Amino acid sequence: MEELERKSPEEIKSSPKHPVIVILDDIRSMHNVGSVFRTCDAFAIEEIYLCGYTPAPPHRDIHKTALGATETVKWKNFDTTIDAVNYARDAGYRILAVEQARNSIMLNRLNWQNEKIALVFGNEVAGVNEQVLQIADGCIEIPQWGAKHSLNISVSVGVVLWEMVRISTPSL
Repeated sequence: MEELERKSPEEIKSSPKHPVIVILDDIRSMHNVGSVFRTCDAFAIEEIYLCGYTPAPPHRDIHKTALGATETVKWKNFDTTIDAVNYARDAGYRILAVEQARNSIMLNRLNWQNEKIALVFGNEVAGVNEQVLQIADGCIEIPQWGAKHSLNISVSVGVVLWEMVRISTPSL
């Protein structure tokens, strides 16, 4: 098989990004974190904020699922998700929690015009922290019709980012 024409990590780092920050709120699983890195790389997302006890690279279990994306996606650590949200807001980002909540906007009805946005994804069991929900600019929800009404965090990140990139990229 001939080599796929892929950009080098250096070229990826300097290439244009979608103005999206993914904020991970107390994620437990290193595999989920690695998968989020890989998904953010695939969709050319600007940055990931790792908050609270969310594990951070370098770690072999993160690298196992990230497949090198920890080298191509910018990331920062924050002691709390509130700190990360405030940092993003101060930088001009609109804050949306991805959560099933009263008055949430269904993802397929989101009208995103490629403006700066920070998406908060919550803990695998507890979801987005209640204090974060109170200061977010709103919530978006992934429509679901099954019995469970929940998705794994890494799957949720993939679904939300795909929809956002799809609606903001006219050629898709």
